[in-house]
Amino acid sequence: MLSISSLRTEVLSGLTVALALVPEAVAFAFVAGVHPLVGLYAAFLVGLITALIGGRPGMISGATGALAVVMVALVADHGVEYLFATVVLMGILQVLAGAFRLGKFIRLVPHPVMLGFVNGLAIVIFLAQLGQFQVPGTATPSGHGFLPNGEWLSGMLLAMMLGLTALTMAIIVLLPKVSRAFPAPLAGILVVAAIVIGFGLDVPRVGDLASIEGGLPQFHLPAVPLNFETLEIIFPYALILAAIGLIESLLTLNLVGEMTGKRGGASKECLAQGTANIVTGFFGGMGGCAMIGQSMINVKSGGRTRISGTLAALFLLAFILVGSSLIEQIPLAALVGVMFMVVIGTFAWNSLRIMRRIPLTDALVIVLVTGVTVFYDLATAVVVGVIVSALAYAWNNAKRIRIIERDSIRTPGAHVYEIEGPLFFGSTAGFAELFHPETDPDVVIVDFMRSRVVDQSALQAIEDLAAKYAALGKTLQLRHLSRDCHALLSRAGQLMVDSDDDPDYALAVDYSVRTGRFGGAH
Repeated sequence: MLSISSLRTEVLSGLTVALALVPEAVAFAFVAGVHPLVGLYAAFLVGLITALIGGRPGMISGATGALAVVMVALVADHGVEYLFATVVLMGILQVLAGAFRLGKFIRLVPHPVMLGFVNGLAIVIFLAQLGQFQVPGTATPSGHGFLPNGEWLSGMLLAMMLGLTALTMAIIVLLPKVSRAFPAPLAGILVVAAIVIGFGLDVPRVGDLASIEGGLPQFHLPAVPLNFETLEIIFPYALILAAIGLIESLLTLNLVGEMTGKRGGASKECLAQGTANIVTGFFGGMGGCAMIGQSMINVKSGGRTRISGTLAALFLLAFILVGSSLIEQIPLAALVGVMFMVVIGTFAWNSLRIMRRIPLTDALVIVLVTGVTVFYDLATAVVVGVIVSALAYAWNNAKRIRIIERDSIRTPGAHVYEIEGPLFFGSTAGFAELFHPETDPDVVIVDFMRSRVVDQSALQAIEDLAAKYAALGKTLQLRHLSRDCHALLSRAGQLMVDSDDDPDYALAVDYSVRTGRFGGAH
């Protein structure tokens, strides 16, 4: 049961996160080309549902830039109603991924890819904040706000923005050294807001982005034709959005787990994200996924339970319903300062220190994933990183195949090849080069005690080797093939005969080139 002190921490953490969610949700709505409330409703609904039933307490979800950049083309070409239908279908696909327990495959993401992911996302968060230092100019496609026109602030206005941002960051750094009773990010926001409002400083505020005033989200069936043509339009977008959303959510799940020391369910998170997006699509939201920046704010502010995430969503709804005039007075510099501290805390600085001590391939994967995340998108970056890591692993294992040659003790006149290292598609060429069919005696034994036959390419390599010896009228025997190899050979259509005295650790069999069959246990 939570103590009063812990409950206060959860409440204040939720309030801090809610304040940081406002400009992010509005900005991502602008990116997607929709009304700011479409982004705010998504932040509320996705945040609330995932906080209640998500895979790990402490995570924060909402409208994200990774999804917004995909949505913009759909909205521009077909309108916002097609976006709502796409979000519903996106949620359905995510629920199916959870039902089939596909979330477990996130464990295949190597650590260098994780480091590249957090570094790239930290850079993306940093670059996103730079827009607050630009002069508002171009109206958004929805007509409810203004995008930066590319012209930087200058003079006294820029100096005040930088000064207030630095003050916010200083409070976040110094306050924990004095007291941890109050979340430092929230203290920074409140102090800087008090200074700006009290002295009437003319600096950009949340209200300069757009008005966040609105009512409760209303149930709304997407106004699109229910036919195959609509499905053809929305399915590709839904599939991409579902994949990006799940990848970002599951990687954030792991990152939060490392920070809090708590385990969580990947498939449960898939179900939560899917359910949240289905509901959001029917209530006029743009959909969303886990937000690493806000999750870091929550965790570092002390949020450890579902209370902080739930309250963050409820606070956000309160801002929309009754607190918009007050929230719109918060200076953007304070929120930028908070996000800059998120960037500093998110970036894996240790990856720079270990770059020279880790394998070159791992270092290249970190840099590659970081670059693709920044210049393209997160999902592509993770897929590229996993592929490169897998190819590097295959190459390294391909070089491990080797043999020890000796004469057989149990079979006089036979020559034994003891294989060491895995036999798979990457090592089959090296495997074939280890043998000397022309000069070997009539009986050759290949011992797999220290090896594993992994795939069909390995089986084919064995068959090709057997064929070479058969062509010379010689006999090839295979010994100590493991039980997992036994299963592979059975699936490959080869005849395997078990014996009562087969050892538990391995299956010893002979392959006779005279019969072309596997049999006889030894």
